[in-house]
Amino acid sequence: MIASTAQVTENLALWRNGDPEALNRLMPLVYNELRRLASSFLRREYRYQTLQTTALVHEAYLRLVDQTHTDWKDRAHFFGIAAQLMRRILVDHARIHQAGKRGGGARAVSLDENMALVVERDVDLLALDQALDRLAAMDPRQTKIVEMRYFAGLSIEETAEALGISHATVEREWHVAKAWLYNQISGSHT
Repeated sequence: MIASTAQVTENLALWRNGDPEALNRLMPLVYNELRRLASSFLRREYRYQTLQTTALVHEAYLRLVDQTHTDWKDRAHFFGIAAQLMRRILVDHARIHQAGKRGGGARAVSLDENMALVVERDVDLLALDQALDRLAAMDPRQTKIVEMRYFAGLSIEETAEALGISHATVEREWHVAKAWLYNQISGSHT
């Protein structure tokens, strides 16, 4: 069951204002959704990933709890932050795995059909992360849109709400970012 936006937003506000019990009420509301998102993402995108869903959710949870100075706005903002944390966890995991192979190549991941114009292309997570870092230097908002849509699975509407921009702007920038990332990642494998 997906928690209502009002319940999550209310508990985030209480937690932000120092109510320690709000976190105890919040986590059961978001845990199953975080788990569903992580499971879906790992199943679709990380065929070769050795990280398990539960481990990803628990690591993201620990990092979310550590976010004591975040000005939580609402449910979409919370899941946007969760998306950023999941991205960092997956990239760190891939780097450790690659380092263990002494540069033997990162695990390939299938680029989601929503991310690329040509869906049959495989890319590695480290190339995607590097491309997102380059995109962030040029357009931080597009990077946030990609993280929210791709990593957290937020809808166009939820992403627009979290960023305080129109649905049309999210949709337009999402398409631009996908094309730019595809070109960056394709160029890194030629």
